[in-house]
Amino acid sequence: MFRKITSTYNEFPRTYWVVAGTHFIDVIGNTLLMPFFALYVTQKFDVGMTQAGILLATNSAAGLVGSTIGGAMADRFGRRGIILFGLIVSALSGLTLGFVDKFYMFYGLSIFVGLMGSAAHPAHQAMIADILPPEKRAEGYGLMRVISNFAWIIGPTIGGFLAAYNFLYLFLSDALISSITALLVFRLLPETKPQPKEKTEHESLWQTLSGYRVAIFDFPYLAFIFASILMILVYQQMYSSLSVYLRDVHQVDPQFYGLIMSSSAVTVVIFQFAVTRIIKRYPPFLMMAAATFFYMIGFTMYGFVATIPLFIVAMVIITIGEMIGMPTSNVLAASFAPEEMRARYMAVFGLVWAVPSMIGPWAAGLIFDNYDPNYVWYIGGVLCVVAIIAFYSLHIKLGAREKFQRVEEI
Repeated sequence: MFRKITSTYNEFPRTYWVVAGTHFIDVIGNTLLMPFFALYVTQKFDVGMTQAGILLATNSAAGLVGSTIGGAMADRFGRRGIILFGLIVSALSGLTLGFVDKFYMFYGLSIFVGLMGSAAHPAHQAMIADILPPEKRAEGYGLMRVISNFAWIIGPTIGGFLAAYNFLYLFLSDALISSITALLVFRLLPETKPQPKEKTEHESLWQTLSGYRVAIFDFPYLAFIFASILMILVYQQMYSSLSVYLRDVHQVDPQFYGLIMSSSAVTVVIFQFAVTRIIKRYPPFLMMAAATFFYMIGFTMYGFVATIPLFIVAMVIITIGEMIGMPTSNVLAASFAPEEMRARYMAVFGLVWAVPSMIGPWAAGLIFDNYDPNYVWYIGGVLCVVAIIAFYSLHIKLGAREKFQRVEEI
């Protein structure tokens, strides 16, 4: 076992492990808070899920703008500084959001945090692609998921107990952890932005931003983005609507919700690396269709089952899809991107998360407040079927292209 761990460590460069270690610490802070955010808003401000969904949607819309600017800045100035900026904003937001007691002030501050805090996301994704050669990226992104989910074992478990005692401690803990991560990034993480292969005229800021038109008019890439949005519309319910659904419909308290979420993390920690090495052998768009199939089964189950053990079974099924789809989608996004536009393509890839974050909680809130809450899961199953068809169509159209073939290790 020790030999296997050592072998895995030696397969990746030191900089990758610095990124992985700081990411692990930061995710603990995020997962202390994120799964309980909707619970906090509905309880603290006595609002319905529709209003909480609108809050999450506007936060995501602001995040889309922030990541768009951040992606351009990361391609122009580098990854490290943008990541530091995002961590500092996260720390400051934790110190303020937890003390706000007026909903309109919380609303406005949440939008500001979404705008500023999301700037670092494309830089982080691009940095991993910078560090690793193409044949190692699937395993690199997969291993990053193992690290993230190991943090998920810790974060929601602690967060559930803190939330039951006082939600304020969630915000303060997130702020402290973001500050520690920023210090580590500043001291240990070098810049990874690729140097141009040949000298080119220094482009203006406007030219950097206008470079997004290349990604926007890359129609095969947009087709991939569209199919992924449908898939993540369903997946995102795990982080927004599921906690409120389990509380209000099945009287599941935060501690047990943390246990359900941690079951997903445990599954990823144990199986993700092995799964990633297996899926490397198969066409990536077909793997995306397979991932969506598992989402369809798992999320639809929530509309039919009513016990905590079955909720955990459904979560494990969802997690199988997650282990297949998440590293594959990152590799596909990197494969579409020209090297000099990697962060900007990753920013556009952020639509896959931003659009569902804008639409999903709001739409689920409307259903929760006006109709049978189980409709959320039935509709999710239908969306997954559409996404499966879309990914299979992409396989037919694009699967034969060299850049979408699995790269064999040398």
